[in-house]
Amino acid sequence: MSEECTHNCSTCSANCSSRKAESLLAPLNELSSVKKVIAVVSGKGGVGKSLVTSLLAVLSQRNGVQTAIMDADITGPSIPKTFGVTAKAEGDEHGIFPAKTTTGIEMISINMLLENETDPVVWRGPVIAGTVKQFWTDVIWNDVDTMFIDCPPGTGDVPLTIFQSIPVDGIVIVTSPQDLVSMIVGKAVKMAQLMNIPILGIVENMSYFECPDCGKRHHIYGESHIEEVAAKYGIEKIARIPINSKLAGAVDRGMVELFEGDWLDEISETISNLKKD
Repeated sequence: MSEECTHNCSTCSANCSSRKAESLLAPLNELSSVKKVIAVVSGKGGVGKSLVTSLLAVLSQRNGVQTAIMDADITGPSIPKTFGVTAKAEGDEHGIFPAKTTTGIEMISINMLLENETDPVVWRGPVIAGTVKQFWTDVIWNDVDTMFIDCPPGTGDVPLTIFQSIPVDGIVIVTSPQDLVSMIVGKAVKMAQLMNIPILGIVENMSYFECPDCGKRHHIYGESHIEEVAAKYGIEKIARIPINSKLAGAVDRGMVELFEGDWLDEISETISNLKKD
């Protein structure tokens, strides 16, 4: 400890080894309550993060857990359409009110703030990251037990803002059954490690197609390497989602809350049992 230390890190200029790191966490809206936050991430786009986010949220709500979704993919939002939510977000001097799905899942998405859902968001990275932070600070989340954040792909401004500004308790990584899967997962894993956030599971989307006539599984996008990748990075929970026309149809019609399938049950249970530090 420096001789110049005043023992008050907020005012002291001494560069002590005991200096406390300044927290970058953004304050939650004073009228909000969010107990647990799970981020759904991937090293690349188009692998189904929004689908996995939606399915995990539906399972959580079915289990009697008050659930919310923050759609942090500002330039490619899809959560409202997946749930058939067309309402625009409203607010007052205290903050913004999220919309609710048929089963009561709270959600916020940039599409709920645009005049038309097809309007493009042509913003630079810092503005997009700031909008995501406002989804945490300005939205009034009503006694939420578990919030799922649908992150944009990659490891850029927005995922970094989420991990630094929001107290994320764990992440779920989504990937697809292709040869570059190890590299994609590796990027997400290393970012989680840098941020000291536990990885709760890995989901392989579009893993296989099961013939409705004979029941045989066909690996349309190649053989799965998910076990090897999970073992390489010490990820215990693995889930596979098939190419399923009924599931795709439910998503396209905004009826994802009616889906049937046990693909994510184990990861959902892991999230449910996760204890905050």
